Order: sequence, then structure tokens, then C-alpha cells
Amino acid sequence: IALRDCPLPENMHLCDTPEQAVEYWNIHVTKNPYYDPERECFVVLMLNTRRRVRGHQLVSIGTLDTVLVHPRDVFRVAVIANASSLVLLHNHPSGETPERQAQGVARCAQHKLPRMAHIRFTGANR
Repeated sequence: IALRDCPLPENMHLCDTPEQAVEYWNIHVTKNPYYDPERECFVVLMLNTRRRVRGHQLVSIGTLDTVLVHPRDVFRVAVIANASSLVLLHNHPSGETPERQAQGVARCAQHKLPRMAHIRFTGANR
């Protein structure tokens, strides 16, 4: 979502629990014309200081079992959006969640900006 298309503060989606992030994913991300549930997609939610979504960016679209994400791409959109914190979201079309890969994503992000959550979607909840 381009920042110019973001809702007014009173209409911004609250995102301070993993369940609310999943709700946002289901309402907004899955409707993006570039979203493909059959390929891994990596999305960054940018939050303000009150943990309301300023916008989201579909950062990378991968293959059936891999998505390539560079920290530079994640934090570029966060800095441009003046985000206070981030929620990192990605799906696993196969339904499996390889823990080692997820730890790598979390590790690359942990020292940059405050991060609320890293949420993985499996085939059942993608």
C-alpha cells in the first residue's frame, strides 16, 4: 500500500498481537494482485508508535519453498515509511515451517529496528 493510500489514523488497523497480524494478512495481503499463495511471499508491516499499521510492502516473492530477502529491502521501506516497529510475515505454501530458515530471517532483523513479531503461515492458514 502506498503511503498516500493509507487510512486516516482513526481507521488504521491495530496490530499488537500475532492474531491481529494474521487478520491483516488475510484481509489485505492476500488481496494484493501480486500475492501468489503457491509461492513464498515475504511482507513487511510498518507500524506507528501506537502499533497501528501505516502500510505494508510485499518485499519478495519466491518459489514453492524459498524466498530471497535482503535486510536492505526490508529496512528501506521501514525507513521511508518512518516506521516505529515492524512485523515480518511470510507464508509456507508447503505447509511446513523449517525452523532453521525462520531463525535466519529473525536473526538478520533483530538488530535493526524494534520488531514486534515474525509470523509464518503454513498451508492451512495462508
